Amino acid sequence: MCDICVMNAVKDRMLSRRSFFKAAAATSVAAATTGAIAPAALAAGHGGVEDMTHTLSPDFPTWGGEPGISAEQAFNFADHGFNLFNLSINEHTGTHIDAPLHFSADGMSVDEIPVTDLVAPLCVVNIAARAVEDADTRVTPDDLKAWIAANGDIPDGACVAMHSGWSGKTATDGFRNFDGEVQHYPGFHVEAAQMLMEDTGARSIAVDTLSLDHGMSADFATHYAWLPSGRFGIECLAGLDRVPAAGATLVIGAPKHAGGTGGPARIFALV
Repeated sequence: MCDICVMNAVKDRMLSRRSFFKAAAATSVAAATTGAIAPAALAAGHGGVEDMTHTLSPDFPTWGGEPGISAEQAFNFADHGFNLFNLSINEHTGTHIDAPLHFSADGMSVDEIPVTDLVAPLCVVNIAARAVEDADTRVTPDDLKAWIAANGDIPDGACVAMHSGWSGKTATDGFRNFDGEVQHYPGFHVEAAQMLMEDTGARSIAVDTLSLDHGMSADFATHYAWLPSGRFGIECLAGLDRVPAAGATLVIGAPKHAGGTGGPARIFALV
């Protein structure tokens, strides 16, 4: 290649990189002014991304009350030139997946969940106003019928999420809402889960609380109905107040450890 050709090729590459960084800077400004994250490239129909994941720490509430994660620093930058932590994690802590194996003898483990089920149309059933008055309320078939009347059929492969407003309570005792005998927070009624299994192609259900079942459940009827059917659940979802009732796409970064019954996940919504 001639010298002038090489020089022109390098110049063109530099201009291309400069244009890329200008576009990235403009995207960052847009995100700062609107409050929504707007990546440089999104699928048609989506204009931003909402994080639906709580930050996981030893202080995050768990169903059993014990810390769900601990971290021991094995290497540090000052002494070793890099940082590395050894983690000990309860699979069912923070924003996490319930795989079918969690409540069945031989259901799919978390690594076996089809990747096609991990990108899902998001359907948000809002019961937050009712939950203010009744912590033990549940998503019922009537709630699903009302959602369908307002938004159309529940799409195949959907994740149907309960928005109870509980996500904002994670830093308080009100998230577990334990009265000394039982916990109190909303969940899915088993009849709603059965309706979704029988009448729709939904593949997952999600809650912004600690359990698919409401807190005072003694029989975990929703877990035992939903998970053994080959579908999965998501618990402790965040950000449901920032996404529409219909139209968003949920991207579920499920863990992939062999034989797992679930695990913490990074989840976000394309809106």
